[in-house]
Amino acid sequence: MVPEKLINEFVSRTRHAAEPNLESIILYGSAASGSFDAEFSNINLLFVLKDAGFPSLQKLAPAMGWWHRQKQAPPLIMSGEELNRSTDVFSIELLDMKQHHRILFGQDVLQSITVAMHLHRVQVEYELREKLVLLRQRAVIVAGDDKRLWELLTRSAPSFVTLFRHALIALGESATGKRETVDRLSKRVGFDPAAIYQVLDVREHKLPPKSVDVKALFARYLAAVEKVTAAVDQALDS
Repeated sequence: MVPEKLINEFVSRTRHAAEPNLESIILYGSAASGSFDAEFSNINLLFVLKDAGFPSLQKLAPAMGWWHRQKQAPPLIMSGEELNRSTDVFSIELLDMKQHHRILFGQDVLQSITVAMHLHRVQVEYELREKLVLLRQRAVIVAGDDKRLWELLTRSAPSFVTLFRHALIALGESATGKRETVDRLSKRVGFDPAAIYQVLDVREHKLPPKSVDVKALFARYLAAVEKVTAAVDQALDS
């Protein structure tokens, strides 16, 4: 369940510290979309300030320190102008924010934002390539440690599924749930989705990790990500 009491306390503390400089506090991500997992999910917050200079940040420091002590990730902090001018570089993030968000304070500044889809396509290609390279880098470090391999798999899967969903959007299709996304993209570009499903099952406690050979699973998982990245790159370029 989403920790509403904790979020409300943080909003109260930051409003007291930041007003009248505070324009909006927006909850986005899994806590706003209904897919929050207390074990894995972060509470994703966007703070929009009129001024985001250092003196303004200093005023927020006590509230942010309290939030950090609750073991929560820091919010995104932007000015309204920065937000409006970020659609060309944060197209994936802003599309998702627009689709699933909840206003905790102030105005819905996401409502008027428009994302250029040709720039979205470029970011999808870039993010897939980047995260594939990062996956290999981390795999080299943890290859001999089954526990850390599982951690890498379960923590990377949501990011890749999100990118798979945005690949479908770039290809003119859509999907909602994680498995629907994987299924549709596997049929569209041709890859074996079984490893992705297994990682999701383990992450969601539907499959015990001890019943799976994690090294063999990682090999198939990496191969699936490689196939998707190459196929989406070629499909979008064509």
